[in-house]
Amino acid sequence: MDYFEIEGKNKLFGDIDISGAKNAVLPLMAAAILNDRALTITNVPKLSDSITMGNLIKGMGGEVNFDHSSIIIDPKKLNIPYAPYKLVKTMRASFYVLGPLVARFGEAKVSLPGGCAWGPRPVDFHLEGLKKLGIDISLEAGYVIAKSKKIVGNKIVFPKISVGATGNVLMAAVLAEGDTEIHNAAAEPEIQQLCLLLNQMGAKISGIGTNILKIQGVENLGGVDSIKVIPDRIEAGTFLIAVAATGGRVRLNNVEPKHMESVTSLLKQSNIDIEIEKDSILVTSTGSDMKACNMETNEYPGFPTDLQAQWMLLMSLSIGDSTIKENIYFDRFTHILELNRLGCDVRLHKDHAVIKGDRSLIGADVMSTDIRASAALIIAALCAEGLTSISRVYHIDRGYDRIEEKLVKVGAKITRKK
Repeated sequence: MDYFEIEGKNKLFGDIDISGAKNAVLPLMAAAILNDRALTITNVPKLSDSITMGNLIKGMGGEVNFDHSSIIIDPKKLNIPYAPYKLVKTMRASFYVLGPLVARFGEAKVSLPGGCAWGPRPVDFHLEGLKKLGIDISLEAGYVIAKSKKIVGNKIVFPKISVGATGNVLMAAVLAEGDTEIHNAAAEPEIQQLCLLLNQMGAKISGIGTNILKIQGVENLGGVDSIKVIPDRIEAGTFLIAVAATGGRVRLNNVEPKHMESVTSLLKQSNIDIEIEKDSILVTSTGSDMKACNMETNEYPGFPTDLQAQWMLLMSLSIGDSTIKENIYFDRFTHILELNRLGCDVRLHKDHAVIKGDRSLIGADVMSTDIRASAALIIAALCAEGLTSISRVYHIDRGYDRIEEKLVKVGAKITRKK
């Protein structure tokens, strides 16, 4: 099993090109099920999750071809509305296929999802939303069985904003009879891009980028030939925090600064120099005079939960103590024990963590527990004295496109070993 060896105390200088967004490409691939022709998705990150979703669509009868940074999905021969446990268990986003499958075929059998090991993320919102559209939902031996003779528009109010549930219900509602309103809908850039793709196919969605989506159902969708995946704001945020923590000067290219405002504004408050240009961000840091700032995760445009672990590491190196309140996934704190092994001092109190600042880190053997925790451990190792070994890096391969190559390019000493 692969692991990383990282030698710390090296500042980072140079340029990093940000890849397409993992959290955008997966729902776009699911939406391709509704397209009436081959869809070419460009700017696709090289991730194991993209391959898993491609294999899932292939298993349903669709044609999927990977070509460098593009994926071509032809759904015309897709005729098996079934997503097996062996694939869905490895990646929660596989569950995105439920909505488009039942919209296209009137039925679907999809395994309950797996994915990262931290905490339960129930699919209740997905299922209750689909029921509101007249879809019959039952659970049998770990599978969701969805059937509908006719999808009917309705008003759906999520008890809490959910990106996954918004995407799933949206992809079913576009082919409903009548109109649908989704209240407490996710406004994330990745959901915005999904809406735009569906509209290009012939859907009628308004309110994009707000928390109320209005969908005028259509009888059928046409098709679109290609779409380019938006830049990955989580990858960009991870590298911003990495440079802030290690010190150095790095320009991030192929970014959408508007998507990054919650992160860049907090970095500025922490005494990090941020220069924003049209499609790039230049970050400069001494790596030694960061100011501690309290932070709360929240739905977009708030601070992303997917950067919580990385921010915790940065605050451990900053001057002063701080707190992090996790408002999205209350038990997303499995990285605390591993960060503390490297010298951090983080204590958990229910839904918030208290971080002691101005810590000196020492290399140690640590273990990845999920995608974003892995990124936090890598940044910590880059800042630590001596050598750090990080095991179970298959997690990082699910969410970051060649992260070690990009870091080595700007001066990090990181080696992948078996």
